[in-house]
Amino acid sequence: MNDRMTTPWGEYELARFPEDPRDRLRAWDAADTYLLRHLAESGTPLTGSVVIVGDRWGALTTALSERRPTQITDSHLAREATRSNLARAGAEESAVRLLTTLDPPPGRIDVLLVRVPKSLALLEDQLHRLAPGVHEGTVVIGTGMVKEIHTSTLHLFERILGPTRTSLAEKKARLIFCTPLQGIARRANPWPYSYLLPDDVGPVSGRTVVNHAGVFCADRLDIGTRFFLGHLPRSRGAERVVDLGCGNGVVGTAMALANPEAEVLFADESFQAVASAEATYRANADGKAEFLVADGLDGVPSGSVDLVLNNPPFHSHQAMTDTTAWRMFSDARRALRPGGELWVIGNRHLGYHLKLRRLFGNSELVAGDAKFVILRAVKKDAGR
Repeated sequence: MNDRMTTPWGEYELARFPEDPRDRLRAWDAADTYLLRHLAESGTPLTGSVVIVGDRWGALTTALSERRPTQITDSHLAREATRSNLARAGAEESAVRLLTTLDPPPGRIDVLLVRVPKSLALLEDQLHRLAPGVHEGTVVIGTGMVKEIHTSTLHLFERILGPTRTSLAEKKARLIFCTPLQGIARRANPWPYSYLLPDDVGPVSGRTVVNHAGVFCADRLDIGTRFFLGHLPRSRGAERVVDLGCGNGVVGTAMALANPEAEVLFADESFQAVASAEATYRANADGKAEFLVADGLDGVPSGSVDLVLNNPPFHSHQAMTDTTAWRMFSDARRALRPGGELWVIGNRHLGYHLKLRRLFGNSELVAGDAKFVILRAVKKDAGR
C-alpha cells in the first residue's frame, strides 16, 4: 500500500517492501510522525552524526535524508523499503549510510533516534552496542506506540544510557527522552546467548543453541519448534534442504545432523536470525550449508530444492497478517523441484491447509495437537 506521510519537511510517498497492492498496511504510523514533528517543533539540532535505529520501513530515514543519517536495522525488508522510499522521494541512496544490527556502529553519535522494537532483547543489545558512541551531549529520543513502550523499556534506556522519561501520548504514540551520562556502571551485554536443548528433541537433543538478540524465543525452545522437531521428514542422500524463516537454525541443524549428506540452506530476512543459525550450525555440524539474508528465497534458482521446512510468522510488527506466509509458500513452490515437498508448522486456527491447496493443489496433515498442525504439500510437476 502506497501512502503519503506528512512531515514538517514535506510529504513523502512511502511503501512497504515488497510492494503488494493487496497489502493495506501503511509504511509509517503515528510514532514516526510524532517523532518527526517533535524534532522540528523543538528545534532539535540534527547535526553531526545522526543515527536512526529500528526504522520500520524507512519513513524516518527518508524524511531525514538531507541530514545524511546512518540507519541501523535488523530487517532486510526494512533496508530494501528504505532504498525504495529514498528513490521515490528523489533522495540519493548515498546520502544515507545503511548498516545492519551486526555491523560496528558509528564511533561517535550526536543524535540517536530509536524506533522501539517489539523485542526487548534486541533493544538491550543495540543500546549496549551504541553506548560507547554516545556522549553527554548526545540527543537520545525513542518513539513507539503506547502498547510497545513498557516500564521495562524505560529501565533499559536508564540502565544503559542514563535518566529517562516519557512524553504525553498523542494518537496512541509516545516519545522517550533519555539524558546520557558518562561513567554508568553497565552490566556486560548478555547477547548472543547460548543454551542446551532438552534430551527429547531428536537429532539436536542436548545440543547447543546460539541466539543473537531479537530472535524468537531467544532464551528457550519454543513449543512450536519442539513439536516440529518431533515430526521432521526423513532426508536421504545429497538432498538440498531449506530452513525457510530459520530463526536460530535449530530445525535446519536437526536435518543436517540426521542426514550429513544433505546441503542445508538457512534463510531469513533477519540479520540476527541468520547469524544465530550459522552459529548454531557451526557449533553442532560441519557439512554443507549456506546462510541467506533475503526476502524469502529470493535469488534461489527455481526447481533447485528438494525439501523446504517452514514456520511462518503471522505478525508484521504489531499487525496480524498472512501476507508473509503466502509469500513464503509461493517462494517455496517456485524453488522446489517437481516431487519436492514443503513442510509447514503453524497454529491450528490459521488455516494454512487452504493456502497450500490453492498453491500446490494438495495438503496433507502430518501431525497435530490442540495448538499446532504440521502440513505437507508436494509440488506435483513443473506446471502445477
